[in-house]
Amino acid sequence: MSPYAAGRRRVHRSVAAVVPLAVAAALLSARSADASAPAAQAQVVRTATLGDVPLGTFSNGLLPGSVADDRGVDLGGIGSDIYPAGRKGEFWTVTDRGPNGQIKVNGSKRRTFPVPGFDPAIVRIKVTGDSVHVLRAVPITTSSGRPVTGLPNQAGRDEAPYSYDARTALSYDPNGLDTEGIVRAADGSFWLVDEYGPSLVHVSARGEVLTRYVPRGLGLTGTDYPVVEALPEVLLHRKINRGFEGLAQLPGGDLVIALQSPLSLPDTDAGEASLTTRLLRFSPKRKAVTAEYAYRFDPVGVVDPGEDDTSELKISSVVAVGGDRLLVEERTDRAARLQVVRLDRKADILGGRWDDDTTSPSLEQLADPAGSGVPVLAKRLAVDLGKVAGVPGKIEGVARVDHDTLALINDNDFGMTDGTGVFDAQGRLVDSGIETKVVHVRLPRGI
Repeated sequence: MSPYAAGRRRVHRSVAAVVPLAVAAALLSARSADASAPAAQAQVVRTATLGDVPLGTFSNGLLPGSVADDRGVDLGGIGSDIYPAGRKGEFWTVTDRGPNGQIKVNGSKRRTFPVPGFDPAIVRIKVTGDSVHVLRAVPITTSSGRPVTGLPNQAGRDEAPYSYDARTALSYDPNGLDTEGIVRAADGSFWLVDEYGPSLVHVSARGEVLTRYVPRGLGLTGTDYPVVEALPEVLLHRKINRGFEGLAQLPGGDLVIALQSPLSLPDTDAGEASLTTRLLRFSPKRKAVTAEYAYRFDPVGVVDPGEDDTSELKISSVVAVGGDRLLVEERTDRAARLQVVRLDRKADILGGRWDDDTTSPSLEQLADPAGSGVPVLAKRLAVDLGKVAGVPGKIEGVARVDHDTLALINDNDFGMTDGTGVFDAQGRLVDSGIETKVVHVRLPRGI
């Protein structure tokens, strides 16, 4: 029996939306409508849900003995990204670092890892009807075949890890990865991005980390895989838990990496208030960053009406849509908008004054970067997902299915929430009830 079929059998299902003929006709006529409201006729045309698989069953099926106690947590978190797998209804996804949360102790928040043995994995899924099935999973391992784990890397730079109840300190792991975006290369290997470094990670088809590219000056030692300092040093100022999250593969093979949030440059307050983050272009052939771009968020109240905290803005997904064009997802945990941008060569800021962390004011501090001479990428709204009925919150993965259709996947955080009440008296998870869903959205005018 497949390890994914064992254990708890309960499966939550949601019924896919059906578009009546009258609505379909309206969608066809909408192609010539005014483009000023691109989200108005977008429709959810399919919703599928991942069934419950105990996390211990899943992890130990890949790496026997890696998880001694899953504390009642089910497989989740696979919604960190989604990438077409080449067959209809099939996608590659990737987990993040695993179940984690925050508990306040003596007035300070501690980062908890209830299942510290969890190993991030690449997961191939198939959407059939209203269900999401796991077809295959690839554990991410070191050169010697050990799990990389999802634990933080460096004391003083990353949050200190604690047990599920925040009472016992755990060890840092230099091999640990907080994996996010995923694409598959023509040779069958994978490229992932990570929030800790932040880093770009090349992984073999079998899951072995071949190379981890990190910012110059990071000084990460003790890893059981090659580490190359090939990224701009300014990225050392990434906000905690807001490193790289989006990853796209352009037709020619170059990669585009999105920094989830503005850098904390020159300090945390500047980063929290900023609307300017960065995209990087990386050449796998040259093994180097070849361009950098300034990307400007819309005001937080535009992305998520009712939200007034600018620091809630994030880029979670970038998708290549031909040539040098991308879909960029701007989101909060409740809403998201997809923008189309073109990577204009004239907008390249790599190696200039904005990569110098002594520049004052910094790029992140500029209230109007374009007005200050910064070539900010132009963008055009493709769809406001916050206005599309049936789209879950916290969409972290976007994939292009065809000219008119997108596949979206949410991050359900393994059913975890923050606070002391997330586990019962026996140390078992009190599940949030949020499920992992794959949603197909049809755009009447395409992309």
